[in-house]
Amino acid sequence: MFTGAGVNPMMTSTATWSTAASATLHCLTGCAIGEVLGMVIGTAAGLHNTATVVLAVALAFVFGYALTMRGVLRAGVGFAAALKLALAADTASIAVMEVVDNAVMVAVPGAMDAGPLTALFWAALAFSLLVAFVLTVPLNKWMIGRGKGHAVVHHVHHND
Repeated sequence: MFTGAGVNPMMTSTATWSTAASATLHCLTGCAIGEVLGMVIGTAAGLHNTATVVLAVALAFVFGYALTMRGVLRAGVGFAAALKLALAADTASIAVMEVVDNAVMVAVPGAMDAGPLTALFWAALAFSLLVAFVLTVPLNKWMIGRGKGHAVVHHVHHND
C-alpha cells in the first residue's frame, strides 16, 4: 500500500549491488526505448547530431518516467503523486545514463552518421547503453542506500 511520498521504508536499509542493478535495469529500459527511438528518428530523418541527441534525451526521459509511473499508477497512486514519485526516483539516474550514452554515441567515429540500417549504428548504440548501465549502477546503489532514487518507489511497485 502506498504510504505517501514522504515516507520511505527503505531509508534505513542497506542497498545491495543486486538491488542497484535491478533499479538501473528498470531505468535503462525506459531510457533505451526513448534513446533508440530518438536516435532512429533523428538519424533516419537526417537531423543534425545535436538535434538527434536532444530528441533522444527528451524521449528517454519521457519513456523512463512513463515506465515508473505505470507501476505506481497500477498500485493505486494518483497521477500527480505518481509523477512526483517518478521524478524523484528516476531523474538523476536518467540524467547520468543520457550524458554517458550520448557521449559514447558521439565519440564513436561515424556512429551518428551511420544511420539505423548499419551495424555500426546498432553496435555503438548497444555499447553506449551498456556503458551507461555500468556507470549508473554505483550511483543508484549510493542513492538507494540513502533512501533516494528508486528507493522512493520501491515500496509502491517493487513487483514491476
